[in-house]
Amino acid sequence: MKTILVTGASGLIGKAVTEMLVSKGYNVIATDKENDPFEKADNLSYTRCPVTDKDTISDLLTKNKTNVLIHLACTVDNDFPAVLSSEEEKTSAAVDKYLYKAAVSAGVEDIIIISTHQIYAPQKTREPIRETMNEKPSSIYAKIKSDSEKALSAALKKADTKGVIMRVCPVYTKDFTDNLKAKVYDPKDGCAFVYGYGDYGYTFTCLYNIVDFVNGILTCPAGISYPGVYNVCDSKPIVAKDIVETLRNDHKIGAVMSRNYGSDAVKGAAALFGSKAARTDYRYNDLSIACSNISYDNTKAQRISTFRWKFTNTK
Repeated sequence: MKTILVTGASGLIGKAVTEMLVSKGYNVIATDKENDPFEKADNLSYTRCPVTDKDTISDLLTKNKTNVLIHLACTVDNDFPAVLSSEEEKTSAAVDKYLYKAAVSAGVEDIIIISTHQIYAPQKTREPIRETMNEKPSSIYAKIKSDSEKALSAALKKADTKGVIMRVCPVYTKDFTDNLKAKVYDPKDGCAFVYGYGDYGYTFTCLYNIVDFVNGILTCPAGISYPGVYNVCDSKPIVAKDIVETLRNDHKIGAVMSRNYGSDAVKGAAALFGSKAARTDYRYNDLSIACSNISYDNTKAQRISTFRWKFTNTK
């Protein structure tokens, strides 16, 4: 079986991916700055170190004859906090500077990295956003991931190593609802809210769709060309009223206000211009486009995985 090194292995995404890899019988080398969260397994080794530890990570890649690098560190919901500072920018830049080159030098066959939907430029139509559409990273997190994508592309330019970039929409599970809540909760008012009947929606990604997609890349039949950029997200947006209903049933929010979208949209557009929160907070909710029903097209990714998980059947 292949030997796979996973960075950010103890985070929300990293832990789920690592556990899948172990269950599939891969030889897994998990790394993270946190303590080992895994049960012992013969095909799993854990090294506690920050992903910026160039010498340790490079040695792990080389000495273990690594076939695949799955880079999940430097990621919101996996490693970084929701509100980013210059420190996170420096950390990611330091990793970009060495990691992909080290993997190529070690003879790694595949590199899979996680990026973000925030890379795309604001859309002027309601057409689903595809991987070929214009990019314009405006937040700190979007720039971090854009730079990481560019660093990977540069490292692979003259290499045989294949690269896969997952542009992931906000992640959720039945228990992890922070990204869902951010779309229907106003921390200033301390209250949840909806516009009208709440029949507008947002595109999210069930954690287990990411796990299935990674497995799909690793098990692609010979002859299938899979390197490239993919929108990894649920096939259908989740509407605001369903988010509110679920969170209320799980006692994760209390009262819900009905608000006027027109006035909030004007306020949101005014607040967005030069807003520090919009640049630094991954979960910033731009009220000026809240009802725009912006969606992301995962048709390309569905050639790799079925995306069977959705809001109603997640665990």
